[in-house]
Amino acid sequence: MPTKKSATAAKTANGKTKAGKTAQKNAESGFVAPVELRDSLQLVLVNLLDLQLVGKQLHWNVVGPNFRDLHQNLDEIVAIARRGSDEIAERMRALHATPDGLAATIAKDTRLAQPVTGEILTTTAVDDTVKAMQAVVDVMREVHDAVDEADPTSADILHEYIAAFEQQIWFISAETRTP
Repeated sequence: MPTKKSATAAKTANGKTKAGKTAQKNAESGFVAPVELRDSLQLVLVNLLDLQLVGKQLHWNVVGPNFRDLHQNLDEIVAIARRGSDEIAERMRALHATPDGLAATIAKDTRLAQPVTGEILTTTAVDDTVKAMQAVVDVMREVHDAVDEADPTSADILHEYIAAFEQQIWFISAETRTP
């Protein structure tokens, strides 16, 4: 004679228990991102993901004066972009939106200019990096008001990364400035 536990297991395997009849629907609750908020966060996500790619491309191929400093600074920028993209994507999930970080989506929707392939001189890499970070900040500022109106918590994330990238823009652009 089967034990009660094994009889339940058999029912589950046969799909006859209540769990087997559970409707396939989202059981999550809470605030659901309106379309404009979802689309705004998706645009930020795409550009943060592309900044990681651009940063690593430059990191691997930079040559010239101040190579080591720039090489290391590019890793810092990539790390900030990685944290930001993860935070934005997880915020999207918390708001019942689904982030899309596929390469095809990034290529289609990015606002970042792509650097040249091959070796790149440090001064050019600085300019390209500053432009890429500024493009990300511009996207964040562009969507900020709509994001803030729909979800101030998401806007707080934007504030954090705008400040971080503006600081990095200042740090890295000082490499090529003259007083």
